[in-house]
Amino acid sequence: MLPISTKMVSSEGVGRCVGILAFPGSSKMTQQTNPQPIVIVLGTRNRKKRDEMAELVTGQPGFQTLSARVLIHALDEYPESIDVVEDAPTFAGNARKKACEQAARLGRFVLADDSGLEVDALGGAPGVLSARYAGEPCDDAANNRKLLDALANVPDADRGAGFRCCLCLADPTGQPRIEVEAACRGRIAHAIHGAGGFGYDPLFIIREYHRTFGELSTLVKHHLSHRARAFGLLRPKLQMLIASGSMDA
Repeated sequence: MLPISTKMVSSEGVGRCVGILAFPGSSKMTQQTNPQPIVIVLGTRNRKKRDEMAELVTGQPGFQTLSARVLIHALDEYPESIDVVEDAPTFAGNARKKACEQAARLGRFVLADDSGLEVDALGGAPGVLSARYAGEPCDDAANNRKLLDALANVPDADRGAGFRCCLCLADPTGQPRIEVEAACRGRIAHAIHGAGGFGYDPLFIIREYHRTFGELSTLVKHHLSHRARAFGLLRPKLQMLIASGSMDA
């Protein structure tokens, strides 16, 4: 698990960090000595989601050179941060709201996620209400019980579902700079299986393994999940943004 705020992919300290910056597909490379770290605040107070996002944004092969400049901060480190009302009708809209409003407030780059479960037999529910499916306060166990009750009489053939993840990176002025979306298909189990992950993970059977995300290792989840796929789309865009100098202070 990456320690938030202190982890940099490079083993060198901030003052000694050397990054090789290049646009994908370009033969031109520029070496910068002692570049300033680039702070990205993760726009979530969900500890498990925050830790997973930190691992996915900086901990993947092929991203290590540029991510040596990236310093991840947790939202809780900023007492002036706000609680953004997630009232958009789509995951993309909520991710954009969380990133842009928080970035404008903090004057920092903010990366926000909005994600959830869409069940075919329920017309796409719980959808954007996934975290609050059973009401406030958010409770994973209560949400899972409600989902199982709603699908009690639904056969396996009709229990198809998808996890969807939308990510938005906003700049310190509150403008969106990167937006991506990805999904992962599977089906809903008839009972809880596994204690790993969070949210609906113990109920979501991933087709490639015929097991729930709750039963699979973090390594497998970081290759197959909706969030992993979204970060796979985000990282090259983030590399280009860093290389362009647009994220320099």
